[in-house]
Amino acid sequence: MDTQVVLGRDYKPRVLDGVLAESLTYAGAIVLEGARACGKTMTALHAAESHVFLDDEASLQLAELAPATLLEGARPRLLDEWQLAPQLWNQVRRQVDRSASPGQFILTGSAVPADDATRHTGAGRFLRLRQRTLSWFERNPAVAKVSLASLFAGEAPRPAPAVMDFADLVAELVRPGFPALLDLPPSGAARLLRAYLDEMIRADVGRLIDVRHEPVVLERLVRSLARSTAAETRVSVMAADLEAVAPGIKADTVGRYLEIFERIFLVEPQRAWRPALRTRARLRSQDKWHLADPSLAVAALGVDAAGLMVDPNTVGLLFESAVVHDLSVLSVPLDGAVMHYRDSNNHELDAVVVLPDGRWGAVEVKISATQIPSAAQSLARAVAQIDGDPAFRLVVTATGGTLVLDDGTITCPLSALCP
Repeated sequence: MDTQVVLGRDYKPRVLDGVLAESLTYAGAIVLEGARACGKTMTALHAAESHVFLDDEASLQLAELAPATLLEGARPRLLDEWQLAPQLWNQVRRQVDRSASPGQFILTGSAVPADDATRHTGAGRFLRLRQRTLSWFERNPAVAKVSLASLFAGEAPRPAPAVMDFADLVAELVRPGFPALLDLPPSGAARLLRAYLDEMIRADVGRLIDVRHEPVVLERLVRSLARSTAAETRVSVMAADLEAVAPGIKADTVGRYLEIFERIFLVEPQRAWRPALRTRARLRSQDKWHLADPSLAVAALGVDAAGLMVDPNTVGLLFESAVVHDLSVLSVPLDGAVMHYRDSNNHELDAVVVLPDGRWGAVEVKISATQIPSAAQSLARAVAQIDGDPAFRLVVTATGGTLVLDDGTITCPLSALCP
């Protein structure tokens, strides 16, 4: 459909477009999930032939009185914010069962409903896809030259000079990946990001559970996540971080809040990878946590570009989170997962892109080109512990150029990465 006609905005292409189009050729219904305002409605509308917006009061009334009428229309039909009327799940399932054709429905949602019968009757009918906020490639596709798919195919990129300095990096980290906020001035974007977090904490969480603590506790938890973004942090450590505003809060309670944050797509865990090892080292299994967009971490920390310019350590963590975010977006066409690796000898990989066929790529993240040699050595030491060779070793920088080192390690800036 023409998004300009329906919503008054031209469509900005997304990496997920091709995956969604292909999925509609074999799945009866697609469930497109992700954080609020990340672009799900636009992406789904672009692929749909008809639509209904369930955040409209009249549509919600019809969902109660005559739900079948909401499913009438050209296919694929978009049911936007379906979780507001979860009873439609079974209606969609039955229509998919009755039809011999794929591509019947697209359901979008910004929260995962409770695990009940509606969530367990979609096997073989529903395919779930994750939409994330804009990657650097989607913001500025003309810059990108290093294809993730090509790296897995063993193709070396062409050398290219650096295109970004530290100030450019900070400006890009502060810039939101939410499409509607992308081109706002920094002060306006920061204010809306803070309002976004406030709304998620005060409204969205409460729709899923009965919150026993005041909003300030959840605000402090989000700030704790922002401070430890891209780092392995135990739930017990987060609980200790909340003691000042919630004395005696238990790790189980904090874990429950993290689960809800996941269900509203405010945070995304980066799971630990568990490969077979050549050594007798033990694998660490602690997750890393990332907010849905690096700019949300900036907002939660209450800093701006000027504050980040004098805090390179925080910039480094935020940049690593941005790299993990973008690898997650760019690996979707490959059906890849982005994990991390660390063993008991402290050999680690900031990111590991793992494909269903067993291929994997090892990634180290550094801000500056001056750190590339040490990063390449760290990659080599970590890879030597793992049984099997990676498809590629990659050092992603912010301010470096694109180059293949003598040992075969590839380095490129994040701005150069594309699907």
